[in-house]
Amino acid sequence: MEFRDLKKQYLRHKEEIDASIKSVMLNSQFIGGEPVKQLEKKLADYVGVQHCITCANGTDALLLALLAWDIGERDAVFVPDFTFFATAEVVPWVKATPVFVDIEKDTFNISAEALEKAIRYILKEQKLVPRVVIAVDLFGQPADFSEIRKITDKYGLLLLEDGAQGFGGTIEGKKTCGFGDISTTSFFPAKPLGCYGDGGAVFTDNDEWANKIKSLCVHGKAGDKYENIRIGMNSRLDTLQAAILLKKLDILDEEIEKCNHVAREYTDKLKGLVKTPVIKEGMTSSWAQYTVSLQSYEEREDIINLLKENGIPSAIYYKRPLHLQKAFEIYEYSELRYSIAEEMCKCCLSLPMHGYLDMSEIHYIVDIIANFKKK
Repeated sequence: MEFRDLKKQYLRHKEEIDASIKSVMLNSQFIGGEPVKQLEKKLADYVGVQHCITCANGTDALLLALLAWDIGERDAVFVPDFTFFATAEVVPWVKATPVFVDIEKDTFNISAEALEKAIRYILKEQKLVPRVVIAVDLFGQPADFSEIRKITDKYGLLLLEDGAQGFGGTIEGKKTCGFGDISTTSFFPAKPLGCYGDGGAVFTDNDEWANKIKSLCVHGKAGDKYENIRIGMNSRLDTLQAAILLKKLDILDEEIEKCNHVAREYTDKLKGLVKTPVIKEGMTSSWAQYTVSLQSYEEREDIINLLKENGIPSAIYYKRPLHLQKAFEIYEYSELRYSIAEEMCKCCLSLPMHGYLDMSEIHYIVDIIANFKKK
């Protein structure tokens, strides 16, 4: 059994994907080919924004957003404490300071209440200037942008949506990557919309920021790539990956619906055994992961081992909150607390999740957990 079965997905759509790859090989435009332009247009239309700029990976996408806003020294960037390292990693790259924020227990996403407390703390200290909130659509579910936007508006902060795990999810029918002043995503293979290598994208309605990001992606170029008006980077999505993504975008909504069917079955069968994911009213998840919470670290270890003995993969996202990562040990704030993030790191567990899981496989997984709980 696969944790996220990309092989089964490929075999199901092999003919279309192979034809798209072959087209690139025959045209031999491997960088900046027509499929890249087509993909950016289709992605912008899908999300419902004016601009989509593709880049080399999701980490670069986050960095490009901060560079477009001229974030730098003495700027505070608020980041959920429970997320992948890259979300916060880009902040010191621009010489800004990450300020970690605790999460909601039910959704694993950044807590609006904890966010406001963190902003007030930084304002009281007067050593940093609050500038940006990075809200992550963790495990596929959008962050609570209605509440987060109230706070960013109240304090005059920019909102950056990290939609790497949430692409294709919705709030009241509106797609993720359309809620931030700038939003980003990743096309890492295991993401809801994944390519066969690395890739990322930036989304915005702001013309000035979009033009600056386009320049930054190609060594700070102006209209001509040999005229450089700023220090930039080399961050481009190659044509081959764009061609693959064009075909996978066509089936994305269908696959997300399949994942929702899998999630509903999991939730129904696991009810009363473990704490299952909570999807807020009006939201849909793209189910990058299906993550449950167990009673303790020890119980989680026992279940992981039992699943492994029966050929079932599982994963822990994440073993350590960001404020306890060695790389961030210099960013310590005595008045801020991260009790929920710390608890989730000890007890959460992600089960196999993809649109091609059979009902028999789901029931097999659930039965193993149920038998363990009975004992």
